[in-house]
Amino acid sequence: MEGPFSLTTTNIDVKVTKKSPGAYELFISYDGPVKYVGRSDEDLNARLKTWVGSKYKYFKFEYCSSAKAAFEKECRLYHYHGGSEKLDNKIHPQRPAGTDWKCPVCSIYD
Repeated sequence: MEGPFSLTTTNIDVKVTKKSPGAYELFISYDGPVKYVGRSDEDLNARLKTWVGSKYKYFKFEYCSSAKAAFEKECRLYHYHGGSEKLDNKIHPQRPAGTDWKCPVCSIYD
């Protein structure tokens, strides 16, 4: 993943230059733990901008080749960083409507 970078509209535009699916991590402090993980199925730049002005001040990101790859990356990040016990994410990442994609880590969608 690239970053961490300050979570500002300017930084997002400078660092996330492609319109692409992707996954991201959000932090409250520069050297603190990951507090939230997420993804965009189409436009990572636009999705990250929805977090500007929130309690999160830094981000890391990774482009993904498809919406499915972004979903799978988000799932891996969610589990790696401790799930809802350690992250602000309240629930397991949701798969997009109309898909039967499986989490690559757990059996939630089996």
